[in-house]
Amino acid sequence: MPRRTRKLIGAVAMIVFVVVYALALMALAQGTVQDASKLAQGLFYVVGGLAWILPLMPLIRWMERPDPEA
Repeated sequence: MPRRTRKLIGAVAMIVFVVVYALALMALAQGTVQDASKLAQGLFYVVGGLAWILPLMPLIRWMERPDPEA
């Protein structure tokens, strides 16, 4: 598969993942974090805001692979 196609597929997958992840994080925060201390809320949002990167790293590596030589 050419790199350009992988990047298109990966970009769409990343957008879908981030939207679903953000909605799930908001639902979780609404139910549990709302009554926590300000420090706990801050830590939740910092960790939750950065945690989406880890599951997407394999996808990013796949998108950036060089094209096979013909």
